[in-house]
Amino acid sequence: MKFVSIITKSFKEQIRNYWVLLLTLSMGPFFLFIYDLMTESSPQQYKICVVNTDRGITVEDSFVNYGSDFQFFFKQKGNSMAAVTFSVCTAAGKEQGIEMVRNNKADILIIIDRLFSQTIEKKLANDHTNLPQVEFIGDLTSQKYLISAVWINEMINEYISKVTGSKRVVEVKETPLGESGAIGEFDLLVPGILIISLIMLMFTASIAFVSEVENKTIIRLKLSKLPPLAYFGGISVVQLLIGVLAVLLTLFTAILLGFGYSGSLPVMVLVAVLTSMSMIAFSLVVAAITKSANEVLVVGCFPMFLFMFFSGAAFPMHSNTLFTIAGYPITFQGLMSPSHAISALNKTLIMNMKVSDIMPEIISIIVLSIIYFGVGALIFKRRHLRTL
Repeated sequence: MKFVSIITKSFKEQIRNYWVLLLTLSMGPFFLFIYDLMTESSPQQYKICVVNTDRGITVEDSFVNYGSDFQFFFKQKGNSMAAVTFSVCTAAGKEQGIEMVRNNKADILIIIDRLFSQTIEKKLANDHTNLPQVEFIGDLTSQKYLISAVWINEMINEYISKVTGSKRVVEVKETPLGESGAIGEFDLLVPGILIISLIMLMFTASIAFVSEVENKTIIRLKLSKLPPLAYFGGISVVQLLIGVLAVLLTLFTAILLGFGYSGSLPVMVLVAVLTSMSMIAFSLVVAAITKSANEVLVVGCFPMFLFMFFSGAAFPMHSNTLFTIAGYPITFQGLMSPSHAISALNKTLIMNMKVSDIMPEIISIIVLSIIYFGVGALIFKRRHLRTL
């Protein structure tokens, strides 16, 4: 009965603190709208700048320029590709092309060698002493450069094989996992944003725990001989409902903005529930070392940004493996439960994997939740619930 009373009381207190509740529920949809404006919900486009220095060659009284022919082939091939879109432009010279890359007007610069046609013609005559040369120039740390370079290199090899009639040494077949072959940049961000909406529970849950201390109502709870687990559990139930509501609201917003949802809703809710429990448990640690809502808002900012930006929620991030357990890698990020939740959502929402495939992530979240709760409950009880 006392457990139900705590749930009712916590629910009423949460309604009174509606600004914090609105912040938690709106953070996920807000981030989605911002990212949608940034990506414009359109397929990623890669800007290619080409400088053709090929001098061409005269073959049987006709002039042939394989460099220009490759440019035409590249444009035609690029337009027929569904997953990757290329925008091809030309520059008068190397310096102009480099300037375009520096000013982000192009992601990569391709310079076709002046002996490109001559080398291909020799190859047709079975002279393999030289290979057709193409130079790539760009920012090697840029993801767009790397993706462009891979596709262009493949197209060059395909063009050379077509012109010379030579067979490929290896034919590569690419098979995407789940929906990863047709997914856009915006879709890749959705799993992380879903978890960000749960990270915001750190504020609502911490304030819900510490408000009893700040308002001195914790004294009445002590006198009523309320069991600590009933106190923690009653507040946690309300926060758990808020977490699930926040995730569903964020997912609904993502679908409205064009997210191609294809995963299992029950699995997503399971991950959301476990992650919510984990964040509530960690919030108990924050509440244990604070005495007021103002202190929560100050102290809680550090772990919130740590979880948001270094767990991979805001943008993809990877760290070195510290050790492995049954083949599952444990990293520094792995000490933060949201990193496992994001991995689980990526597997289920994007790669259409089953629950059995995300069991390592689920176990990791549960173990971390127990650790968070154990530490938080111990400190909170010693500081605020000594007589319970």
